[in-house]
Amino acid sequence: MSSANGPNITPTSDGPYLAKNVKNFANQKGPIQIKETMALCRCGGSANKPFCDGTHSKIGFSSAKLEGRVEDKRENYVGKEITIHDNRGNCAHAGRCTDGLASVFRLRKEPWIYPDAASRDKIIATIQECPSGALSYSIDDLEHRDWDGEPTIFVAPNGPFVVSGGPALLDTTPAEGASKEHYSLCRCGGSRNKPFCDGTHWSNKFTDDKN
Repeated sequence: MSSANGPNITPTSDGPYLAKNVKNFANQKGPIQIKETMALCRCGGSANKPFCDGTHSKIGFSSAKLEGRVEDKRENYVGKEITIHDNRGNCAHAGRCTDGLASVFRLRKEPWIYPDAASRDKIIATIQECPSGALSYSIDDLEHRDWDGEPTIFVAPNGPFVVSGGPALLDTTPAEGASKEHYSLCRCGGSRNKPFCDGTHWSNKFTDDKN
């Protein structure tokens, strides 16, 4: 895992993310020119997204977590071949699990995860698509939570910064059981669980036509 001397991201208080030494930075159009240190907008208001232009100061952006957020609590769903771990409090609601394997990840049903409804391989492949790090799995009591890859920040279209490959997230307490290797950072300014994305960009209709 990266240290403060390697690729890292610092969510500054009431200000931007400072990304350092992250060489892979891209959006849906392709690679974005990088600097050793980049100030990335997280208030949602910059006219120069994904970079900060100081708008956070003008609009009174607050980086504090908000009341009403989903509880930070990991739950374990034990199946015959695999145990699925999930922390709803860290979910970015990208829909990769519910859209990708609806028989296991069941909207509006209890329990919402049913690990015996699909093959182990299909479940693993689906969990590996989770961008927030909220999902992981165990087989024979060995937990699999992080994946291999180069340190990368991807600017999701009209959505969060999707981070993978282990840039260290500094000055931040991770969610219970969540991956420190891949995670999603709020870019719209509205998440109740800052700095992490909680899917609010869907409801506040955050747009970023340039990225």
